[in-house]
Order: sequence, then structure tokens, then C-alpha cells
Amino acid sequence: MTAQGFLLLLELLGVFAFALDGALTAMRATHLDLFGVVTLGIVTAVGGGIARDVLLGQLPPASFQTWYYLATATAGALVAFWGHRLLSRMARPILVFDTIGLSLFAVSGAQLAVDAGAGAGQAILLGGLTAVGGGTLRDVLVRKVPGILTGGLYAVPAMLGASVAVVGPLLGVGAGVSAFAGGVVCAAVRTGGTLRGWRAPRATLSAPDELD
Repeated sequence: MTAQGFLLLLELLGVFAFALDGALTAMRATHLDLFGVVTLGIVTAVGGGIARDVLLGQLPPASFQTWYYLATATAGALVAFWGHRLLSRMARPILVFDTIGLSLFAVSGAQLAVDAGAGAGQAILLGGLTAVGGGTLRDVLVRKVPGILTGGLYAVPAMLGASVAVVGPLLGVGAGVSAFAGGVVCAAVRTGGTLRGWRAPRATLSAPDELD
């Protein structure tokens, strides 16, 4: 498999996983019909990638250049809609799908940015944007505070995974190995943060002095 084909496979796996996650989250947050579930699944799956492509000047975005991105996202959302009763019985199904999508998008988004000519720092930022952008849009649409703003480890694992994927080849490590390692790092930190309650540092504000 070529490097381009490998990145495409990562993208499509991430699209499917995020569409599942987005649809399941939407159904738990509010009552939606089939159209609403599929729409939010697609937004979750391709929103971050569209933002990345726009910033890289790759227009129209990849999601609109071929049929398989939107088809994969629609398939994931439909699986969630018709199989949500079964999926809800699984242990932490949303965490599983969210972690898979987050890891795959962080890695593939960063490597696609590198291939487009972005520098290492820019590629890491774009990898993080690819991973969290769609979920942030979904949360806004269902009137939830986006996960990246609530202090939980969401954007941090994505940035770490993207960093490993970008820095690895600069140190002579193969792109495939670096992508796999980046995905593992992202998934491990995200899962550990959720199961063990790890949180990003928060500012501690002291109460203002009372006026005399």
C-alpha cells in the first residue's frame, strides 16, 4: 500500500468512527429524527477535515471531491441510528468510538498537512484541528459545551498524537510507524484521562475582597 493509500485508509476509518460517535452522542443529547442523526454524524466526521483543507488552501475540501467520505460518514451514522440499542449495551461505546476517531484524525490530519507542505508546528496544529473540529461543531449544534473547553483531556491527546506522527519522520522513523505510535499515544492519554479522571490544568481564581 502506498503512503497516500495508507493516509486515505486512516481518514476513512476515522470518518466512520466519528460518524458513529457523533450520531450516538446526538441521540443521547436530544431527540432527533433520522435526518438529524445522519446530519450530525456527518458534521462530526468531516467537519474537522473540511476546516483543515480550507486552511491549507485545498479547495474544494477532500470531502466534496469524492463520494466515499460522505458515503462512509452516512454509513457510520446509519449504523448508529439503527443499532443504537445494541451499541448502548456496550461498555462505554461513545468513548470507544470517540477515541478511535480522535486518534486516527489527529495522525492522518497531521500527516496530510505535512504532505501539503505545512511546517512541523503547523501540521501538529492542523492535526489537532482535524481531530476535534467536527466534535466541537456537533456539541455546538446540540447546545452542549464543547469537550475541548471543559477541562477534560480531549485536545491534548490529539496534539500529542499529532506531534508523534510529525516528529517521528524528522527523526528517521518511518511514516507508518510514526502514525501508529501517534495513534497509540493519543488513545492511551485519552482513555487514561477518561477512566482515571485526568484533567488539563485549570486556573485558580481567588474571590475578590469584599468592599468595606
